Amino acid sequence: MTSTETDAVLAARLATQAGHVLLQVRAELTEQGAHSWQVMDTGDMASQRFLAQALHEARPDDAVLSEEAGEDPRRATADRVWIIDPLDGTNEFGERGRSDWAVHIALWENGNLVAAAVSLPAHDITFSTDPAPELPPSTRTRPRMITSRNRVPHAAILVANGLDCDAVRLGSAGAKAMAVVIGEADIYVHDSGMYQWDSAAPAAVAMAAGLHASRIDGSPLVYNARDPWLPDFMICRRELADQVLDAIWGARR
Repeated sequence: MTSTETDAVLAARLATQAGHVLLQVRAELTEQGAHSWQVMDTGDMASQRFLAQALHEARPDDAVLSEEAGEDPRRATADRVWIIDPLDGTNEFGERGRSDWAVHIALWENGNLVAAAVSLPAHDITFSTDPAPELPPSTRTRPRMITSRNRVPHAAILVANGLDCDAVRLGSAGAKAMAVVIGEADIYVHDSGMYQWDSAAPAAVAMAAGLHASRIDGSPLVYNARDPWLPDFMICRRELADQVLDAIWGARR
């Protein structure tokens, strides 16, 4: 580790390294014939342990908000807070052969997300805010929306009907968000409940790539609030944002 490592470089490095930890855990336990719950629990704990130690060593004065850790008492008054999800898509991680799971690392500083990374370890790729991903042009005649494997949020139904979308399903908020970043989808809408660590890193990377990211009413995403609950979230190509919001709220007026 070096003192000159930027926050974005640190986020990308740690997201990538945590992914390597998770791949090793998954391979070893799968080879041993472990039950999926053991694979999931061990992965959560191993990635959390690695990231907690690495962040403490690299940025000892910063607070941390993590899905897999207790409340950091410094967070309420801190100027800098790392918001992390050591394993996003735990269920997918526990399923043999699935690749739609991720590691999220974001840095909140004085009211804004200033650095972030999302790694997709099974694909050996990490997306960062610096350098930001290059958003490819869209060539589809109908928008493609990506949504949850197991449930279809009501807002997603409204958007699918309003914009005549093709729809695909995928696990992990990070995997879904990065599908929009790389152009495999155009819209991701979620309204069935989530936490700050579910969307912080994906939102930061998406915005760095030039995408729209907000609450589903169009209001800004606010992070490091005392309550970690942040129940809804949308990412889409900027040229579709007004249509997506109108599909959700025009149908409800």
